[in-house]
Amino acid sequence: MKDYHINVFYSKEDECYVADIPDLKYCSALGATPEDAVREVIKAKKAWLKTAKKEGKPIPKPKYRPIVYQAR
Repeated sequence: MKDYHINVFYSKEDECYVADIPDLKYCSALGATPEDAVREVIKAKKAWLKTAKKEGKPIPKPKYRPIVYQAR
């Protein structure tokens, strides 16, 4: 099963790790470690999808792939 791609990076400004899901607009989370950030963004993803379903909004299919993985 294909799932949503998660980006993780360190933010000097926020002094923590940030995890985001590019396919789900504004779906991101923070954590003290990369693992914490991923755990939190998975919770955010579940809430994002639940809210979209409840409000009848379209749910995008997972399609984002970092350029390093895209076929040429």
